[in-house]
Amino acid sequence: MTTPDPRPYFLNLLQIRLPVTAVASVAHRLAGILLFLALPFAVYLLQHSLRDAAGFADTAAIMASWPLRLVLALLVWALLHHLLAGLRVLLLDIDIGVARRTARYSALAVTLGAAVALVALVIWL
Repeated sequence: MTTPDPRPYFLNLLQIRLPVTAVASVAHRLAGILLFLALPFAVYLLQHSLRDAAGFADTAAIMASWPLRLVLALLVWALLHHLLAGLRVLLLDIDIGVARRTARYSALAVTLGAAVALVALVIWL
């Protein structure tokens, strides 16, 4: 006699609703990976800009392009989110904000705070 397999046989990833704490955690990890992967390009641009005056002008022209500005905005969001989420995790490590309700609010504050800080930074610049 065979028993039915209790595992799901169809999993629609678009129907899964993650809690805000999970979204903040996944975004924190993705932001860290994104920042890490951007390091070689940032070092190359820094080296190219410090080489001579022509290299600086080339780098300034590259940085002024719209596609790179969008990439920079994404990197600034990643930096802000990674910073805020890292501070949240440090507070959780010392048992501050561990309660379910507080953890939800802090995760929401991190997620919205990074977006608001990015918009404020874009407006300011």
